[in-house]
Amino acid sequence: MFLLRKPILALSGNTAVRDALTSTSLTASVVDRFIAGETTADAVAAVSRLRPDGLQVSLDHLGEDTTDRATADATVEAYLQLIEALAAAGQVAGAELSVKLSAVGQALIASPDLPAGGNAYALAGARRITDAAYAAGARVNLDMEDHTTVDQTLEVLFELRRAHPDVGVAIQAMLLRTPKDLAELTGPGSRVRLVKGAYHEPAEVAYTDPAQIDLAYVRAMKLLMHGKGYPMIASHDPRLVAIADRLAADAGRSPDRWEHQMLYGIRPDEQRRLVAAGKQVRVYVPYGSDWYGYFTRRLAERPANLLFFLRSLTSKG
Repeated sequence: MFLLRKPILALSGNTAVRDALTSTSLTASVVDRFIAGETTADAVAAVSRLRPDGLQVSLDHLGEDTTDRATADATVEAYLQLIEALAAAGQVAGAELSVKLSAVGQALIASPDLPAGGNAYALAGARRITDAAYAAGARVNLDMEDHTTVDQTLEVLFELRRAHPDVGVAIQAMLLRTPKDLAELTGPGSRVRLVKGAYHEPAEVAYTDPAQIDLAYVRAMKLLMHGKGYPMIASHDPRLVAIADRLAADAGRSPDRWEHQMLYGIRPDEQRRLVAAGKQVRVYVPYGSDWYGYFTRRLAERPANLLFFLRSLTSKG
């Protein structure tokens, strides 16, 4: 099944396949398992369903690779509306917003009327979101995209941390540069979400063998657990979940000094089991109409997701 990862990831950028899939009600019915809905109200409703089970949330307004300012600005406004809606519903405290910088302008090309380029534009948008989130009692985590954006994303992170020192960031274990990056990100107050990595990266910059990626993930967990920051271990793999618990114990970390993170719709029973065992668990809740790129990466990450999708298509065909 791992052999299917690359072709599935390649489809994430195929506009013809995207248009075909996103236009069918059949696909939408399957996507509902992994996406909370398309609207702000859908996202707030999902939070209201998760919180009674003791689960925290990280909300992602879906979208990426934005190439025009109007769309980037609309994404920023969507996050601001989400913050207001969460506050009105009494669900904002402790919530986290996950922001992809390419969705708020990072990919914009420098021009005479945009001399500073996309990263500066993304920083301005991310700052508006972050200031509003922190004022309301929420937090922000920057999602990490493909390896070509890592340096720019970290530049934005460090700028945001001038005002809000615990703005978080996702770090991909599969990238060869990750140990060096973590050395700068494990200080007091730092929050790091550790993921395996969901992009099709070349062997020159990333591990591509599943066993190597798992080993890299464990090494990164050790660095985080023995650092001075707050590790956020994003994995559904039972082995890695168990290893995280052992590493936390070895490092003397109490349950309030780190957390598990899992995706909306994936292993919900395990999420509740961990909460019942006294662990902190945060669910990554994506919402919005631009779900295609996120959905195809979830299929590529776990064979079980792809099998679920194929079974659903067969049973409803």
